[in-house]
Amino acid sequence: MSGAALAAAGTPSAAAVSDAATPASRIEFVGVTVAYKRAVALDSLAFAVEPGEIMALIGPSGCGKTTALRAVAGFVQPTAGRVLIGERDVTALPPYARDVGMVVQNYALFPHMRVTENVAFGLRARKLAEAVVRARVEDCLGIVGMTGFGERLPRELSGGQQQRVAIARALAIRPRVLLLDEPLSALDAQIRRAMLGELARLHRELPSLTVLYVTHDQTEALTLADRIAILRGGRLVAQGRSARLYHEPPNRFAAEFLGHANLLEVAVVGSEGAAAVLRLGETLLRARQPHGAIGARALLCVRPHALSLRRDGRENTLVGHVSDVVWQGELQTVELVVAGAKLRISGTPAREPPLPGGELSVHFFTDDATLIAEDGALAA
Repeated sequence: MSGAALAAAGTPSAAAVSDAATPASRIEFVGVTVAYKRAVALDSLAFAVEPGEIMALIGPSGCGKTTALRAVAGFVQPTAGRVLIGERDVTALPPYARDVGMVVQNYALFPHMRVTENVAFGLRARKLAEAVVRARVEDCLGIVGMTGFGERLPRELSGGQQQRVAIARALAIRPRVLLLDEPLSALDAQIRRAMLGELARLHRELPSLTVLYVTHDQTEALTLADRIAILRGGRLVAQGRSARLYHEPPNRFAAEFLGHANLLEVAVVGSEGAAAVLRLGETLLRARQPHGAIGARALLCVRPHALSLRRDGRENTLVGHVSDVVWQGELQTVELVVAGAKLRISGTPAREPPLPGGELSVHFFTDDATLIAEDGALAA
């Protein structure tokens, strides 16, 4: 969405859509369980999305992300527990009574309807006056930068444009919450990056709209979300502010899934101020210790981009043997075996890349590493 498009949309239109998203737009899962015969899709899920917040729900395939979203939308009935929107228990309400807008990955536009008819569909189903329908359609198309495309059929639009129309249709009913189910997964990489910017800009235009965003793409989650919740096997295994969850993962799974952290088993042998002193074989290392004393054994967590082939004042050194080097244009990934564990180093390609089998020293700052526990408590 260009700046011109946003200007065309105008502040009054954005405000008109967001007025309905009040503090009553909080989403809460209260011990929600969903089971299909013997298969448990969600297991006592409990967390909340605050008003005006974007929360990303991530996890491996089959972890229950879409099931959780569909439970909020009303397309899945929990076996146990409750779903609240604001202070209202919506668990038993049909989808049309929940004031929820939903966008799915395949757009789900009606192919025989023009853009304006697609956006107006939910409004006409609610039997609103035609003048209101026309005004809402115009407002929402302006907000998503699709003014002037109203007479086109979906087949006459690009994938990104179709996704914008789907978002406009979801916003037209003035939902209290917006549910996004992997809305960018069907787009190519370049359009996906552009649409991420569009969604971020949309939320700035509608700051009180609460968004629950399901994605398998960690980059999307980190780019867009205020907070992230990680599911595994239908259970919540971590949640927290995006930056904190990335820099201070509470457990091994969160560290490995969000950002593919390097993890080394170390022994805690002392402390120096806010830093823990660690032993890896015969090597002493230092790392942040944000959760206090963890015990004799812990996991040292260092992100691939925090490791460098240059010392440049970095306090810690790891020595290992190169197992693989992968060139990806503007990025080079080196795999290193250290104390029997594999480490990945990501950075700008070197003019003379390391050779597989050779010995290599890598370095990192103490503040760029943290300690985590295998069964750590959830991040706040």
